[in-house]
Amino acid sequence: MGHSHIHGQDHDHHHGSNNKKALKWSFLLISTFMVVEVIGGLMTNSLALLSDAGHMLSDAAALGLSFLALTFGQKKATASKTFGYKRFEILAAFMNGITLVLISLYIFWEAYQRILNPPDVISKGMLIVSVLGLLVNIAAAYILMRGDKDENLNVRSAFLHVLGDMLGSVGAIVAALLIMFFGWGIADPIASIIVAILIIISGWRVTKDSFHILMEGSPGNVDVEKVKGALMKISGVKDVHDLHIWSITSDFPALSCHLVSESGVPYQDLLKTA
Repeated sequence: MGHSHIHGQDHDHHHGSNNKKALKWSFLLISTFMVVEVIGGLMTNSLALLSDAGHMLSDAAALGLSFLALTFGQKKATASKTFGYKRFEILAAFMNGITLVLISLYIFWEAYQRILNPPDVISKGMLIVSVLGLLVNIAAAYILMRGDKDENLNVRSAFLHVLGDMLGSVGAIVAALLIMFFGWGIADPIASIIVAILIIISGWRVTKDSFHILMEGSPGNVDVEKVKGALMKISGVKDVHDLHIWSITSDFPALSCHLVSESGVPYQDLLKTA
């Protein structure tokens, strides 16, 4: 009885350069405006602005970490790290997701305190800063959309950070208008709560997806049973054992299995067909 082992890998490097550029420029844009928003939030006493600035701080860290992850991920494989450093991208995405969840919990707590004791907010200054913030986030989202956000989990997590910021800016604009025209000071913490809900949903999704990859789960777009069935249909294959399909990183699927071949079947030809 003949035996052959298959180890298949497939990786597309086409988007690597675009992803790095997108992350670098969005990082510079977000980091610069984050300082402006912190100052604006303190001057206007707006939780909506300060929470958005806090989210922008996590964005800056996330984008910087994501850029670092892609840079590390392109390092060559070594004898001790046979897949290189590509898994670092997923670790970065996992940390980004957890950061989003923690920030949203902090915003919930701070908003609760402000609902009990609504502070005075300078609505005009709040409106100006939040409109500028929205424009900056739209620009950053556009830059990240030019990267591989649908396939690369790391770029997607950074994109979700920026989307959360964009929604935060919209919430701050609405709250500023309500305070300006109706004197509803409570609109500020309520806008923060709405944003926090959106942030925690995004954070949970990224954390769950990256955790699935870290746990060597099979890719969502691959049906393991169909793969096994296709291998079993190959002429000369008697059985399939130890079939494993997992992801090294979000756009790097890998496969290994043990094929049991019928007697006299040239294993090199069988391997090529498989």
